[in-house]
Amino acid sequence: MEKTNAARLLSAASIAYELIPYEYTEDDLSATHVAQTLGEDIERVFKTLVLRGDRNGLFVCVIPGNFEVDLKLAAKISGNKSCQMIHVKELLPLTGYIRGGCSPIGMKKKYPTFIHESALLYDYIFISAGVRGLQIKIAPADLIGFVGAEIYPL
Repeated sequence: MEKTNAARLLSAASIAYELIPYEYTEDDLSATHVAQTLGEDIERVFKTLVLRGDRNGLFVCVIPGNFEVDLKLAAKISGNKSCQMIHVKELLPLTGYIRGGCSPIGMKKKYPTFIHESALLYDYIFISAGVRGLQIKIAPADLIGFVGAEIYPL
């Protein structure tokens, strides 16, 4: 299996991870599908969301697959008054990733990143490797340190 940009960056930083392939379909790119396919708890499969704040621009929230982002809280923790998810058409030009394959590692620019506090409950979590059909299994502390994320109860 070919390494993604996210995997190459982790390898270059000597951070331990595993690449885990899974079957996907265009009509179900959900974290629930990923968790079921991997045979893992949905709470360990994290999704990467890109939002735009009214004051500080773009930022990233990494939350468990069974959660919805609380926009009011996301705005508050990112120093904004309000925020909204970016439109799916903006995802590729702004991050270099597509829907269903967005990783918090290796975006085109370094955006402020906030990871849900529940990640710290586990010895490993799953995040997108940057393409559909491939996940990175990584220790939460390693991910947090590598992307410079802050922990919040999103």
